[in-house]
Amino acid sequence: MTAVLEISGVSKRYPGSPEVTALAGVDLRIDAAERAAVLGPSGSGKTTLLHVAGTLERPSAGAVRISGEEVSALSDAELSGVRARRLGFVFQAFHLLDHLDAVQNVALGLLYRGLPARHRRAAAVEALERVGLGHRLGHRPARLSGGERQRVAIARAVAGHPDVVLADEPTGNLDSAAGAEIIALLAALANDGTAVVVVTHDRAVAAAMDRRVVMRDGRVVSDDGAVPR
Repeated sequence: MTAVLEISGVSKRYPGSPEVTALAGVDLRIDAAERAAVLGPSGSGKTTLLHVAGTLERPSAGAVRISGEEVSALSDAELSGVRARRLGFVFQAFHLLDHLDAVQNVALGLLYRGLPARHRRAAAVEALERVGLGHRLGHRPARLSGGERQRVAIARAVAGHPDVVLADEPTGNLDSAAGAEIIALLAALANDGTAVVVVTHDRAVAAAMDRRVVMRDGRVVSDDGAVPR
C-alpha cells in the first residue's frame, strides 16, 4: 500500500511553567483509502496530532510526510500549497461563511489551487452533488440544517480530491440521525481512494472506521490496525 501520511517520532511541546508536552514520540502511518479513528480522553493529544498531521502546527521534533514529501521544514507558503493539493479538513464547527451560498463556500476552498473561477465552481458543484446536496447549491448556511452544513464542509474538504481528509469531532454538533449520515459519508470516501482520519469521542464513528488508534498522555497506547513495517 502507498502511505499518504507518515508521522515518525513526532513530539510537540508548548513553552510555559511547566512546559507542556502534547505529543511524545508518536509514530503513525496511514495508507491510501484507509479509514482510522483516533480516540482518547480529553488532553490525550488527539487534536494536536491532527493539527501536526495536517501541517496546521509544526512538530517540536520528528518528521511528517504527506504522500512521501517531508513537510516539517517547509515554509508557510509551501505548507499552504501542500494543504491545497493533498489535504482536506472537516471540523466540529462548520466554518462556513454566512454570506456565501453552498457552491461559493466550497469553491472558496479551492482558491489556493490556482484554478480559474469557472473550474472552481464546477468542482464545487460536483463535490456537493457527491455529498447529496445537489438540490441545495444556492442555499446559504442559515437555510441549511446542521447535517447539511456539515455536508457542505465535507464537500469543501473533498472538492480538490485530496489524498487524506482529517476530521476533528465532525459529528459533535449534530443530532444522532444527522451524525449517522455524516459517519456513513466519511466512511464512503475511502471507496474513491481517499484516506480518512477522524478524531472522535463517538463510539459509532470509531466503529465505522477500519482502524482505531487510542492515545493517552501524548502517546499512542494501542492501534488495532497497525501493520508491522
